Amino acid sequence: MALGNHSTIVEFLLLRLPADHHTQALLFVLFLTIYLLTLSGNLLMILVIRANSHLHTPMYFFLSHLSFLDLCYSSVTEPKMLENILSEKKTVSVEDCLTQAFFVLDSGGTELCLLAVMAYDRYAAICYPLLYGQMMSNELCVGLALGSWGLAFLDAFLNTLLACNLDFCETQVISNFICEIPSLFPLSCSNSSNNFAVLLCSALLHAFGTFLLVFFSYAHIVSTILSISSTSGRSKAFSTCSSHLTAVTLFYGSGFLRYLVPTSGSPWELVFSMQYSVVTPLVNLLVYSLKNKEVKAALKNMLQKSLQYLSSQRTGTG
Repeated sequence: MALGNHSTIVEFLLLRLPADHHTQALLFVLFLTIYLLTLSGNLLMILVIRANSHLHTPMYFFLSHLSFLDLCYSSVTEPKMLENILSEKKTVSVEDCLTQAFFVLDSGGTELCLLAVMAYDRYAAICYPLLYGQMMSNELCVGLALGSWGLAFLDAFLNTLLACNLDFCETQVISNFICEIPSLFPLSCSNSSNNFAVLLCSALLHAFGTFLLVFFSYAHIVSTILSISSTSGRSKAFSTCSSHLTAVTLFYGSGFLRYLVPTSGSPWELVFSMQYSVVTPLVNLLVYSLKNKEVKAALKNMLQKSLQYLSSQRTGTG
């Protein structure tokens, strides 16, 4: 990526990490554990969905994309954070910082779109169960998934390209543990008002556009659920949405506060960034696996088959 012609800063300093060695060691173990659980858990989720034919439905198709996205999202931020926790000089080059900022924005934007698409999927399943197969055809599902990735890529590319033209020649301190586009504006000695305006407009269009789709989908879902006469039927219909609602609340809430509320330099900037880049990918995995009977049954079945295969291999070699 080409940087501004007059940039004299070649690296940024990440300060939102503790200097105490004991605290550093504890945080390293904590975040490494979270990262490994997120990585292995989401890989297992993808494998379970692909291996079980009963889970080859639109809902689990999008869930496998969400798992892959959470895997990518955590891999964009956490390895560099783990490196900086233990390193004496907690720095990142300008080029690496812009690259990370691009992938953070790209991953976050894709997740916004996927969560909206998953809300529409639940709307089709609950409000039009007899037409669900026609409404959520394989071609539409693939198109919605590709559209989510493509729209987020264009959004991230535009904002990162504009950030590449900023000049960084004064302060070099980022008050965060990861690089994000909003964190770069206070560091620039050139006018960043256009960058902020483009980011704000794209965030409003992207975030509120997808949020409106989620809102209207659930407005129809709630109306349909309330019209169900049996209590068990209402409970079963709502249970299929609870995991998705949890993911939406966590991601939209922290993302909205991070990008649309001025938090630069405050402790909340770190809290919101940590929420959706470290905590949410693991929480998504937990709520979709622990609260989903079909996923747990498929996982149990896959483990039993694996144990039977290993047992037969040992018997054959013996």
